Amino acid sequence: MTDSIDDILESFSLLDDWEDRYRYVIELGRELPPYPEESRDEAHKVPGCVSQVWLVTEHGSGHDPVMTFKGDSDAHIVRGLVYILITYYSGKRASEIRDADIEKVLKTLGLDENLTPQRSNGLRSMVERIRLEAENTLKNQ
Repeated sequence: MTDSIDDILESFSLLDDWEDRYRYVIELGRELPPYPEESRDEAHKVPGCVSQVWLVTEHGSGHDPVMTFKGDSDAHIVRGLVYILITYYSGKRASEIRDADIEKVLKTLGLDENLTPQRSNGLRSMVERIRLEAENTLKNQ
């Protein structure tokens, strides 16, 4: 994954219609690194998503560790959404993840108003899971 969230925002701004943006999101999903097969289980599954979504969280040590995420989905568009979230959140400290305003980014991308209600709910479920992982990491350090 070589994009930054700013790269994704810039690319989105260059695309005029939602058909092109959807294609771009699908292309982003193809860039996800391979997901570990052994983590395609209930423990890593994100509840609340219509598609199957899995998320692995890793973190360093210390009272506010840097966290990284790996994810995957069985749906092409959702894989792209996973890519966007991982790009946004990975490499940040747990406290930054807990306090981050991803909603502003999603609004800038227009995802809040151009996804189906089911996809929007799934996206919120993914964000909630990532924030919960950050909260739990902060509590357990």
